[in-house]
Amino acid sequence: MPSSPSLDTPPERRADAPQAPDASLSHGLKQRHLSMIALGGVIGSGLFVGSGAGIAAAGPSIVVAFALSGLLVMLVMRMLGEMSAAYPSSGSFSAHAERAIGPWAGFAAGWSFWVLLCTAVGMEGIGAAKIVQGWLPGTPQWMWVALFMLVFCGANLAAVKSFGEFEFWFAALKVGAISLFLVLGALAVAGVLPGTDSPGASNLTDFLPHGSEGLVIGLLASVFAYGGLETVTIAAAESEDPVRGVANAVRTAMWRIALFYVGSMAVVVTLVPWDSKEIVTKGPYVAALDHLGIPGAGQLMNVVVLVALLSAMNANTYGSSRIAYSLVRRGMGPKALAKVSGGVPRVAVLVSSVFGFACVLLSYWRPDDVFAWLLNMIGAVILVVWIFIAVSQLVLRRRMEREPGERPAVRMWGFPWLTWVALAGMAAIFVLMARQPDTRVQLYSTGGMTLVLAAVGYARQRARAGR
Repeated sequence: MPSSPSLDTPPERRADAPQAPDASLSHGLKQRHLSMIALGGVIGSGLFVGSGAGIAAAGPSIVVAFALSGLLVMLVMRMLGEMSAAYPSSGSFSAHAERAIGPWAGFAAGWSFWVLLCTAVGMEGIGAAKIVQGWLPGTPQWMWVALFMLVFCGANLAAVKSFGEFEFWFAALKVGAISLFLVLGALAVAGVLPGTDSPGASNLTDFLPHGSEGLVIGLLASVFAYGGLETVTIAAAESEDPVRGVANAVRTAMWRIALFYVGSMAVVVTLVPWDSKEIVTKGPYVAALDHLGIPGAGQLMNVVVLVALLSAMNANTYGSSRIAYSLVRRGMGPKALAKVSGGVPRVAVLVSSVFGFACVLLSYWRPDDVFAWLLNMIGAVILVVWIFIAVSQLVLRRRMEREPGERPAVRMWGFPWLTWVALAGMAAIFVLMARQPDTRVQLYSTGGMTLVLAAVGYARQRARAGR
């Protein structure tokens, strides 16, 4: 597979067009950083925090929901890995969409994802602040949010290695905690954990408590819990060996998803009745550990949830700045955002952090209109991004097969049939979202934002072609 940009892309518009050495990003991420980013990226705040609502709706069938959406995510990661191994870029799927479909597609995919990441930074900051406020009542939430954002903005401004070190240790703690949870849960289910009796299948008898509608809600909740897997392909561009890093991350995605997501959901619904209020109020993991009666385990898991939220803040601050940098570098935004010093796009880091904190302020000042509108607007962005990934992979794979070169380091399984299966799965999720009142608003809001960005991107593309 060729490792250079497509010949039909003008040099000044190529997603990985060369820059002067003093203006390029550093390659400060080591293989251990990338491996842990890939591993920890699977264990996100959506798994710890958002899965409770899915269990309440789907009951024990949440295991099926996570397995189905996990299969879709595996296909998406395989497609993205194939393109990222061939064309490493900090723009990841945005750069691939530009190369495959056109600049308007790269513009729409990139800027919509940037808005999603920046907003997510603010939301995760609020979630982390609530946990700390529970330990230190009387302290204002905004103070903790500001402190967290200051820390991660500073870490990302310093050097990419700082981001990598934060994520390495965050991921190590998350992986260790959830692995311990799975071991304790498996022992409890087997009835060999001291002081506990095996529940057997007593909590699994009402497998579909709310019928197919409940399973649909659980499926939608599980889809969005997988967000964050894209970060490793963005970070790979700043690693010592991008191709190897992406290849390793993608090849291990299957067992990581099966173990951490599907496995942990199976443990939770086996140990705790699905209709337990604690699953929603405390979170499924805390509820399961409290149910086992392990002293202090619930509070310890709250620490892990806090780490997961802080890890997501760090990763999204990094990802948003690199997406913005890549977009601007390709002529799709204010040139100031592409300014690099010390191997870091510091202006992009600052602007992304400010946008994230502005979202936090909106949650206090205008929670019922502007902030609610913003949340709805980003509700289905990840699905839009996945569609761009699938279409881009169809086009680029065909193009690469016509060009001489080495075999790709990562190859999509069953091409093109499984790519089409993934696209059909995404279309089905859109239909399911349109049927649910809550998600319907998100679907239409995200669709409106995507259409506006695509129109702006197309107008810019035509204007540039005219010049």
